[in-house]
Amino acid sequence: MKADPSQVPVFVLCGGVGTRLKEQTELLPKPMVPIGNRPILWHIMHTYAHYGFKKFVLCLGYKAEVIKAYFLNYASLNSDFTVELKTGNTTVQSIDHEQDWQVTLVDTGELTMTGARVARAAEKYLGDSEHFAVTYGDGLTNANLGDEHAFHLSHGKIGTVLGASPPSRFGQIVLDGDWISRFEEKPEFTDEWINGGYFFFHRSFASYLSKDESCVLERAPLVKLAEDQQLAMFKHQGFWACMDTQRDLDDLNQKWASRGAPWAVWVDE
Repeated sequence: MKADPSQVPVFVLCGGVGTRLKEQTELLPKPMVPIGNRPILWHIMHTYAHYGFKKFVLCLGYKAEVIKAYFLNYASLNSDFTVELKTGNTTVQSIDHEQDWQVTLVDTGELTMTGARVARAAEKYLGDSEHFAVTYGDGLTNANLGDEHAFHLSHGKIGTVLGASPPSRFGQIVLDGDWISRFEEKPEFTDEWINGGYFFFHRSFASYLSKDESCVLERAPLVKLAEDQQLAMFKHQGFWACMDTQRDLDDLNQKWASRGAPWAVWVDE
């Protein structure tokens, strides 16, 4: 079964406060914290766009006005234009970007939890789409989202989650009784899986959600979906990272500055 990814809406959770990045998020919502000279949100959207996804629904909350202003001014920030100061007329001289994305910005409430954000936005903007995607506004990956989408359509379950197997942050000590037999470097991958975000759902998943602001996506909705044996995992052992702390942010910026950012799958386009 094939479906045109350009018609699949991608709901991006952009409403959290990001308290563990407080120095950054006192002025900016977390998805607007920059990696290089672009918000992490732009990197996430660009990854989807590489695989043909072009319809985005941003579920806003904390400092929603910052994200709204960024996209309202996106054309002018990425174009040459002339302003007639006396009349205020503006003429675009050249458009210096290639993003043919459709971006819908939805204020889903400042204190609303993740599940309720999706429920509130989907009620208005899911339209007649049979399937939709959901992701967080702080996670990056080089997973092939086109392959994950195809996997989702093939298995017939309601939901698919990207299973990430990130490298350990710590080296390991191997013991022989009380004696240290060897040190091991940080293992590149473990055999354990975590929720990497980057979900795909059939529209019937809406019945698992609630618009009540206390509805947390990762609790009752996904737990019940798993209990009903309606949640599959797309396993990914490549790059995955969540920008949770200043250390994470510094590491992502270092990777971007070195031109070795694994998530930048669009670079060679």
